[in-house]
Order: sequence, then C-alpha cells, then structure tokens
Amino acid sequence: MKTAVVLFNLGGPSSPESVQPFLFNLFNDRAIIGLPQPLRWLLAKLISARRAPIARDIYAVMGGSSPLLANTIAQAEGLETRLGSEFKTFVVMRYWHPRADAQIVAMKAWKPDQILLLPLYPQYSTTTTGSSIAEWLKVSKRSGIKAPSFEICCWPVLPGFVAAVAEGIRSALARLPADKPRRVLFSAHGLPKKVVAGGDPYQNQVELSAMAVIEALAMPDLDFQICYQSRVGPLEWIGPATDSEIERAGEEGVALVVAPIAFISEHSETLVELDHEYRGLAERAGVPAYERVATAGVHGRFLDDLTGLIRERSATPLPCASAVPDWRCPAAFSRCGRKQGA
Repeated sequence: MKTAVVLFNLGGPSSPESVQPFLFNLFNDRAIIGLPQPLRWLLAKLISARRAPIARDIYAVMGGSSPLLANTIAQAEGLETRLGSEFKTFVVMRYWHPRADAQIVAMKAWKPDQILLLPLYPQYSTTTTGSSIAEWLKVSKRSGIKAPSFEICCWPVLPGFVAAVAEGIRSALARLPADKPRRVLFSAHGLPKKVVAGGDPYQNQVELSAMAVIEALAMPDLDFQICYQSRVGPLEWIGPATDSEIERAGEEGVALVVAPIAFISEHSETLVELDHEYRGLAERAGVPAYERVATAGVHGRFLDDLTGLIRERSATPLPCASAVPDWRCPAAFSRCGRKQGA
C-alpha cells in the first residue's frame, strides 16, 4: 500500500522580497487573527507592512531567508530513507512555499492509496497544527483527490523527541561553570492567554514535553523553568516570558541552559531570538553562562521514532490519533485536535 506522508511546518521567507507577503499570509490566517473578512485582510496588510522592515533585519542575520524549508526537507529525506519505497513524503508550508495546492498536484501524480498528515509541531495548537490541517483539507477537497487521509495530531512525549532534547541538555550542562548555580529554561513559542482560555491544549502539552525531558534526565535536584518567547502585539500572553526569566537568572547569578521545547528545526526563533537577542540580554543581565540546546533536527533516535510512529499509524489508521494511542487531552481542552477529529 502506497502511503503519502504530508509533513507540515510554518514556512519562512525565501528572500528579503518575500518577507512582507509571508507576513501577510501569516496574519491573514483566521487561526491567528479571528476577525471576519475584509477586516482581517486589511489588518494583515497593515501589520505585515509595518513589521516587514524589522523582520527583514531578523532574516538578514540568517543570510536573508529562513532555513526552515531546507531543514524540513532534510528531515523528510531522513524519514523517506527509513520508510522505504511504499512511502513518499510531501513537505507543505503554511505561510510560504511549497503550499498545499502545489503539493497536492504532485501527490495526485504519485497516486497514493492513503494519506497520513503529520504536523511537525510536537504539541497541538489551533494556531499551528489546527490551521495547517484545516488548509490541507480545504485544498484537498477542492482538488478531488480520492485517497483517504488521517492524521497524527500531536506527539508531545515521543521518546525520540524527548531523548534528543535531554541529550542536548546534558551536553550543555556539562559546559557550564562548576562553581555557579544552574537552571534549565524550556522555552516555547508563546500564545495569547485568550487562545488557551478558549480550550487550546498547547500550554498543557508543552508542560508534558518538559516534564518528560526532566524524567528522562533523572536529575532530581535540577532547577528548571518552562517559559515562553516571541510575544507580538498588545494582548496578554501566557508566561512566564523567556526574557523575564533570563533577567531573573542574572539577578540571582544563575547560569542558564536554554532548551527549545516546541521547535524541532532551527529557524528565526532559535537562530536569532535565542542565539543573538536573548544571549545578548543574558550578557547584559549578568548571567554567568548561557548555553542553547540545538533542536531535534535530524537526530537519529528522533527520526527513528518518528518513522516508527508513521508506520504504526499507517497500519492502523484513525481519523486523528496522538502518538499515544489511548491518550486524550483533559476535558478542559475542548479544542484538542483529537477530540475534534475522533
């Protein structure tokens, strides 16, 4: 049986000229700004025009474009090598190329028997996984593709993902000065509080991921904190904020290991925000040492376990399944992807 595996990610601009249209696509997404049209379109035009110069400076640090697509393609190739000829991966970006419509054309030519939708976001959120899946289903329905599709909605405690993060933390801790107290910051992309209050399970799943890593480290006395980065706009966001935690560490004279817990590929939030902006903040705040853990990327065990998950779900397809077959979000999280899809 031929299985097409659709790997979803956010996407990023491919050149300085594509920064503004990329931002427009982002802010014109109903999952990001809930206003009706044409108000959302107008606001997206305004925000993308205002933010484009700042964003171009950010991407200039990375050579003028985002490395996210190249990193995702490397992951896709690693999975295809492990999966074999009965599987083919298709990379779909939400806000920049390759988009869903182009990849569905390529997929129809391959003629799969079934389609597995796999967002490359460990934790489910309506703003990431939910938005990506919704766009795909809309485009695929319009395309007339006949193969049945099913999804893996989340995998916050996938052992290979947890192992990759834990391995990076162990290495980073070993590089800290032995005479200073130390702390691990699990940093995730933030969300407005109202999104979480509306039943989005993302924050709960981020906490599950961090606690799974702590358990894997087996360091009962390790000081750690879950925090959130990348705040945008005037809304109140979930916290504590990563930059505030860095400042607190400086006041307390604590050396830091910063571990991205919601990203599996290097991009602007890691290569610029964590490596440049927050490292500079740590130096100014007096943090004795600052080490950043790499994302899971093409870590061998991570890709091995993701491969196993794909094989397992392909053999026993469900409308929407977590990496843990019998697991569901607590009742408070009414916008859980599995509850909507199962």
